[in-house]
Amino acid sequence: MRTRIIAGNWKMNTAPDEASALVTEIASSSSVQKAPSSVKIVVCPPYLSLTNAIKAASGTNVSIGAQNCHHEEKGAYTGEVSPVVLSSIGVSYVIVGHSERRRDQFESNDLIGRKAARALACGLTPIICVGETLDEREDDITTDVIGTQIRLITSSAGEDVIKASVIAYEPVWAIGTGRAATPIQAQDVHAFIRSELHIFGAQHVPILYGGSVTDENAATLFSCRDIDGALVGGASLKAASFCAIIDAAIGAG
Repeated sequence: MRTRIIAGNWKMNTAPDEASALVTEIASSSSVQKAPSSVKIVVCPPYLSLTNAIKAASGTNVSIGAQNCHHEEKGAYTGEVSPVVLSSIGVSYVIVGHSERRRDQFESNDLIGRKAARALACGLTPIICVGETLDEREDDITTDVIGTQIRLITSSAGEDVIKASVIAYEPVWAIGTGRAATPIQAQDVHAFIRSELHIFGAQHVPILYGGSVTDENAATLFSCRDIDGALVGGASLKAASFCAIIDAAIGAG
């Protein structure tokens, strides 16, 4: 059975004290406390809130992730954050290739692959994001786009890195819009992603759905064969809604 993962991406939200309070509320919930070992809970605060979040999560079933890292361990990279440093303070996961960074920082698939490889070498589990824009979906090239992303990232990172990573499918047109993919749309893409991963012997890798996931649509999404969890945005900023999504993952078995 594949691991289920519910990961909250807090983006540029939560000051350190707010992160402490939110992690504490999530970690102390019955949802988290009853979660079996097959369901992993991750929250990804902004950099300056990581230390507080790690302290609040200590001894609980909640792991802490970062939202990005550099592709080198150290050097003259002003404003960047080393994966070595993230690992040293207790971070366990890191998101790489989020669509907002592809859009705003022009991150390429090659760079995303290098980040994933460096993150894994430093003891972090990469959550690698792939997905298509609305124009690409309407042009019926979703699988072409995502297949290319997976192949180029794998070429850069190496097959062993992909086998040890988590993949997150984020339809760009659904992020923050309140317009989630239908379960059929999501399952079709997840099945395609798994078939692509099979080429590299990585078909066991958890594939998360990320695109306006809420406590209302989570259970239906998790009933799909190839959806192993979620990368949750806005709904992860409220303990009640995030915990309801965790409950849906637990209920999906």
